[in-house]
Amino acid sequence: MRSAGRLRSRVVRALRVLLPLAALGVLSMLFLLARSPSPETAIPYVEGDGADLARRTGMTAPRFAGVSADGARVTLSAARADPAGTDGRAEDLALEWQADGVTARVRAGSGAVEGGLIRLDGGAEMTTSTGWTLSAPGFAADTAAGRITSPGAVRVTAPFGTLDAGGMDLARAENGDHVLDLKGRVRLLYRP
Repeated sequence: MRSAGRLRSRVVRALRVLLPLAALGVLSMLFLLARSPSPETAIPYVEGDGADLARRTGMTAPRFAGVSADGARVTLSAARADPAGTDGRAEDLALEWQADGVTARVRAGSGAVEGGLIRLDGGAEMTTSTGWTLSAPGFAADTAAGRITSPGAVRVTAPFGTLDAGGMDLARAENGDHVLDLKGRVRLLYRP
């Protein structure tokens, strides 16, 4: 019995030394065999002239949320905005307008905020939670009046077909519901 106990204690002492050495050897091999970083996969910090970026004012990924005068929840975000610039423009805008269980999402290439008026232009597209898609050169969301309008031509894809109109207005009607009103020589192509 004593010889078995001595043998086991010798094995345990040997393993106490050998296992940490083996682990150290494995870690050393991992560091030695690791690939060196390539410049193509490195994270780019500044593209172009860094001094030009330092001179420009602006914000990256600004986000604004509020409530319109009629209770609609409004969320506006952009990829970049320059409120201190000469025209106060923003790039890659996304507007979400939620009222009465209906959501309207507008995406635009550029735009600006002037008080309570949000202008979305540069080829804008609105999608609604009811399945409608509206394309126009631009939309204007007036948070004080609680409406979204497009003074220019609008192309609409609805669940039942396509429509062309001279303009549109999404606002609260007298009965309290939000209504999409297409105006100016509306043309419908019905698909049953």
